[in-house]
Amino acid sequence: MSLLGPVEVRTLAKKLNIRPTKKLGQNFVIDGGTVRRIVRTAEIAPDDVVIEVGPGLGSLTLALLPEVARVVAVEIDPVLAEQLPLTVAEHEPERADRLTVVHADALRVRPADLGAEPTALVANLPYNVSVPVLLHLLEVLPSLRRSLVMVQSEVADRLAASPGSKIYGIPSLKAAWYADVRRAGPVGRNVFWPAPNVDSGLVSLVRRDPPETSAPREEVFAAVDAAFAQRRKTLRAALAAWAGTASAAEEALVKAGVDPQARGEQLGIEDFARIAEHRPPLETGPEMEPEKEPKEPETDRLG
Repeated sequence: MSLLGPVEVRTLAKKLNIRPTKKLGQNFVIDGGTVRRIVRTAEIAPDDVVIEVGPGLGSLTLALLPEVARVVAVEIDPVLAEQLPLTVAEHEPERADRLTVVHADALRVRPADLGAEPTALVANLPYNVSVPVLLHLLEVLPSLRRSLVMVQSEVADRLAASPGSKIYGIPSLKAAWYADVRRAGPVGRNVFWPAPNVDSGLVSLVRRDPPETSAPREEVFAAVDAAFAQRRKTLRAALAAWAGTASAAEEALVKAGVDPQARGEQLGIEDFARIAEHRPPLETGPEMEPEKEPKEPETDRLG
């Protein structure tokens, strides 16, 4: 396997006149040991079709190709998208036919754009859009059985957080709708060029069925968003606008078996699924006077 090291990465970037941009979240991996570790931790199989988001100059792509049936690389930068097949042809000519490059925004990519049905996601996600990209792909690609993504360390913690934690929130709950999520190890900043000013972390996601519920996913996620939009408030207060009034929110919570005085950070995705089942139909017509809530003591919680 011929991988890209620091010299090769910088030489290739110079040749292409590429200056990594923060806007696109570009930090290129220059350490062969790191990409081998990612591939090993991903637990991919020879028959897997891997989607890689943001392949950049191809460091991880070259490590993936010998291990799987196909790599579908989604790259938003037109210069990088054009160069990647040439880099693979130079370093892995015998496996160049396993690569498909899709020049697209991963936030908007659809199954029909890929030319294959991915079974695994393995990627160093652009840090500025890592959670939206991950959730979008989990939604539109139900064929994904496993995912291993490298994200900012703090984001990795949030994705894998459990109920009751101060960092538990919307990313934790929405990821849990699709998969069992866990931290899969740290990644230092010195394996990148340019080195970011934050550490990174690996997150493993194994697909599982969503909670059994009559409520659509969009409705469950709307309840999650509402609960954490006002994190310091009780669910009775935080879900008032979502349910129409605070009393309607309380009724939905009681029917779902949830304490109206609880807060969102105490609940799992199954709890929110039950809450969403009991959302009352919102009345249309003249605006009603909003129900006033008693003031609650402020607590020192992560917003």
